Amino acid sequence: MYKKILVATDGSTLSKKATTHAIALAQFHDASLIAIKVIPRFTQTYFEGSIPVNMDEAEKIEKSWSDHAHTQLDRVANEAKAKQVEIKTVVIKSDSVSDALIASAKKNKVDLIVMASHGRKGIKRLLLGSETQQVLTHTTIPVLVVR
Repeated sequence: MYKKILVATDGSTLSKKATTHAIALAQFHDASLIAIKVIPRFTQTYFEGSIPVNMDEAEKIEKSWSDHAHTQLDRVANEAKAKQVEIKTVVIKSDSVSDALIASAKKNKVDLIVMASHGRKGIKRLLLGSETQQVLTHTTIPVLVVR
């Protein structure tokens, strides 16, 4: 049924649960897996909502975020390889997690997106937003939400 599955991770306990589900689904369906971690773009100016720093500092910060993302994805890759699941890992730099996930899903022609939802309600959901909700409402690709 599924040939390509995309799983989004942020390194949280809940997203680790989502990656475990995605790996199991990929193994069951003999599908390949794409694990994605979206990291933010470092804001460069006061007008973008940041205290300006020099380019060297900004590059160090972005490299730190990227290194951390690769470490998280390496853990997912090791878990998938242990289950004999073909996996590709990708770090994407974007200000919008949901847009990056949807674009990557389309580009890679995946059959399913797997991601976690923290299940926030009320004011927390309004203030913090929900990347999962954005993906659910803006893609035509099936989405499996793990809670």
